Formats: sequence, structure tokens, C-alpha cells
Amino acid sequence: MNLAELQNKLMAAARADVPDDRVPYAFEKRMTALLASRVVPQNLELWVRGLWRAAMSCVAISLLLGAWSFLKPAQPDLSQTFVTTLLASVDQSDTTP
Repeated sequence: MNLAELQNKLMAAARADVPDDRVPYAFEKRMTALLASRVVPQNLELWVRGLWRAAMSCVAISLLLGAWSFLKPAQPDLSQTFVTTLLASVDQSDTTP
């Protein structure tokens, strides 16, 4: 659908709608003035700066641990080591005359 045509239809529907008497006079102006007068906390900048530092350190730690896991020498599998240890006594008794 054409965007200009849609806008015209929506504007015509809004003009055809009768304003409701339950809404106080200039309610939207009071609300927008209230929103504009909100004070932004000054200490928010400190939180943002600290959270960015924490995020960067977490990324650095994850990269270091990922590189360490790929570059470390290969360790024998734990299940294979367990089976070898468990069956060591059986293997020794088979080799004795």
C-alpha cells in the first residue's frame, strides 16, 4: 500500500473521530511538559563507564581462556585413563607366568 495514501486514510479517520470528554483539557501538553522536565541522573555516566569496563574485561578473559583451551597440549581422555587404571591389575595378572 502507498504510504501517503495510508497516511491520508489515517488522518481522515482521526478527524472523523469525536474527541472524548473524559480526557481533561490540555492533558497531552501537561504530560509532554512533565516528560521534558525530567532530570537525568548525573551518576548514570559513572555506571555506564563501569559497565563498559566490566564488559571489556569479560571479553578479554573469554578470549584468553578460549585461546588457552585451543593451544594447550592434548590431554588423554578421562574415560580412557579411568578404564586403563581400572584394568591395570587384570592386565598384570595375565602377563605373569
